[in-house]
Amino acid sequence: MSLRALSFCTLFSCSCLAFAQGGEPSLIPRPSAVDIRDGQLAISPVALLRVDPDDASSLRVARALAQTLARYGGPSLHVVDGSTARGRAATESGGIVIRLDAKAAVTQREGYVLDITPNGASLTARNEDGLFYGAMSLAQLLLPAGDRQIATLPAARIADWPRFAWRGLMIDSARHMQSVPELERILDQMALHKLNVLHWHLSDDQGWRIEIKHYPELTRIGAWRTPPDAGKDGEPKRYGGFYSQDDVRHIVAYAAERHITVVPELDMPGHAQAAVASYPEVGVTGQRPAVSADWGINPYLYNVDEPTLHFLENVLDEVMALFPSRYIHLGGDEAIKDQWEASPAVRERMRALGLKNPEQLESWLMGSLGRYLDQHGRRLIGWDEILEGGVPGDAAVMSWRGTKGIDKATRAGHDVVVAPDPYLYFDYVQSGRLDETAGRLPVQTLKSVYTFDILPPGLPAKQAARVLGAQANVWSEHMPSAAHLQHAIFPRLDALAENAWTPTARHDWQDFLQRLPEQLERYRREDIAYGDSAYAVDIEVDRAQALRDGKAQVHLANQLGKGEIRYTLDGSEPSMVSLLYRQDFTAPLPATIKAASFSASGTLLAATRQRSIDAATLHRADGSELKACPAKDIDEMRAQPTPDATSLQPVYVIDNFDTCRLTPALNADGMRSVAVELARLPRNIALAHDAHLIVPRQAATPHGELELRLDRCDGKPFAVLPLPDPTTSPAHFVLDAALSANGTHTLCLIVTGAPANPYYGVGSVQLDKAAKANGGHR
Repeated sequence: MSLRALSFCTLFSCSCLAFAQGGEPSLIPRPSAVDIRDGQLAISPVALLRVDPDDASSLRVARALAQTLARYGGPSLHVVDGSTARGRAATESGGIVIRLDAKAAVTQREGYVLDITPNGASLTARNEDGLFYGAMSLAQLLLPAGDRQIATLPAARIADWPRFAWRGLMIDSARHMQSVPELERILDQMALHKLNVLHWHLSDDQGWRIEIKHYPELTRIGAWRTPPDAGKDGEPKRYGGFYSQDDVRHIVAYAAERHITVVPELDMPGHAQAAVASYPEVGVTGQRPAVSADWGINPYLYNVDEPTLHFLENVLDEVMALFPSRYIHLGGDEAIKDQWEASPAVRERMRALGLKNPEQLESWLMGSLGRYLDQHGRRLIGWDEILEGGVPGDAAVMSWRGTKGIDKATRAGHDVVVAPDPYLYFDYVQSGRLDETAGRLPVQTLKSVYTFDILPPGLPAKQAARVLGAQANVWSEHMPSAAHLQHAIFPRLDALAENAWTPTARHDWQDFLQRLPEQLERYRREDIAYGDSAYAVDIEVDRAQALRDGKAQVHLANQLGKGEIRYTLDGSEPSMVSLLYRQDFTAPLPATIKAASFSASGTLLAATRQRSIDAATLHRADGSELKACPAKDIDEMRAQPTPDATSLQPVYVIDNFDTCRLTPALNADGMRSVAVELARLPRNIALAHDAHLIVPRQAATPHGELELRLDRCDGKPFAVLPLPDPTTSPAHFVLDAALSANGTHTLCLIVTGAPANPYYGVGSVQLDKAAKANGGHR
């Protein structure tokens, strides 16, 4: 380190966290090429940003960089005109030059070159996009990673460009709506991570979220729904809201300042119930349904007559006036054709158009709207179902049903955005931890996002050239609050950004993990509730061993196998001076263990986790530990107590197809009763054509029963406990049953009743020495 840099660091206690181990800059996404050189650059608290006086692009980028640093507590960089003496002195005083250069070494459209020397830094690119992304790299390097107000940067030359042109994030505002400031925070982080497309899902069965002045009922009626159990247990009497056209203009402008294009989505011909609730005449039946309070797939479709087509064109006119994006997303997914098939008028329309089936009718409708967009200089993009009846015109395809649509669409000569379920769906939970928030299962980890192959292996080069890029989708059924959304998105957004930006040869999972802690620290400083599931410590014990020996063998681990795990046995919070976990250890019972993961430099990577171990907890299974009974079809989710609950806990694991659940093995020796804690949850999932997969469980009493079996689910129950009347009993209750068994057993729990009955989530299963009334509830 140079004396000059050393003096700055000594004076201001700064750190060189901006560069990772091995000397490469601690940037996410990882740059395409880095050349580390000798020397250091110290950025003073009043460093200068020099731009040419006639270079409007450089001036905008310089101001964006200065504003970003100011917003997040970085050094104050003053933008100066290069024609002044102060401006000319910029590079001589640790300053930074930003300029467009038609001959910049990186030729890719969004590429840039960042040169850092001991005397200053220069950022050059052939266009403003490239300058902006280079500025975002500078912002990451200069933003605080501790209590520092300046940065010291090792000399380097970074030549960087994106792997894909489309690097997107889809936010669903139809199921649960985000405020404008919440969306701004997401856009800020997208910009820092060089993502450039916000796909904004604005209409669905559960809500219409964008003001259309020609059709005011879309927001007066369609923006509001009545939840199940409205007004009870914290559930609002109605849920909804919408974005005014001024709100939309603000978001579009805010995104554009960050070089992000907002692509709107209005779903059609299915997922149309909110629109049909507003204007029944655009539906098939002519009847007015309620705005749906059920997640899943609802049956309402747009009609295919000329008045409906005119309605949709009028809507698109206002949408195109608000969104300058080249692409307009028209959905096209999950449009079950039951209403079309049952309608004589629709069947006659099909015959008149010479169409053979409803899939071709959907293609005709999408093709008509696609041509309308094309006439206005726009391009249709839709989910991969639009391939089924023949994809219209030059429409682009968003492949979401796995990755098969990528080959099919590119083979047919259509551009594709890769956005598959489940691999890039952030509404799937990121761990199986007991304290994980609501979301869909199975788990999609940070690593699975990073290592996902955007280009399927073996895809021919000609077809691969049709892949525009990749996008993560955040469906918001289980995300009523900003905390839910942030937990789901971050830090998986970091993995997505690197996967979509960085050349494949530069992907390095272990290196990514070295750079991630600094980004997590920035999230904490910015009060972003990122999901720490990957680093969170699991505190594992063998129940049978602990009960047998009176002391527990404790195993500590996290999902990544990274970071130092520190733990305490005295109830204190773990710190870098606490016990370092190196191998399994013995804890006398009872014990309370607290553990947390830290980086080598002492950065906290995940909040403290705690586990109490005693006779009672060793005879208890948390509801999240229960597994679905073996079956061909399993569709699990972690559900909230009510659909719009804003608390992160509790959550209950539900299988949409079967109520059968199995506990882990529990020791029944000396136990005389079992208490099952249950929560009654609204069954607000519309399964459409998958409803036949529900396993029938016939009830013998009016409200159904909880059946308990030992080890096997097909044997005779040892207890059948009637469920209380939902209209007179609390939503959370406990059922007690006598237990007569010795040894270690799994318990099988089955709830009987009609598929329309509420869900019953298991909170816990507790074995007890005390006998309790069989069938009693409390």
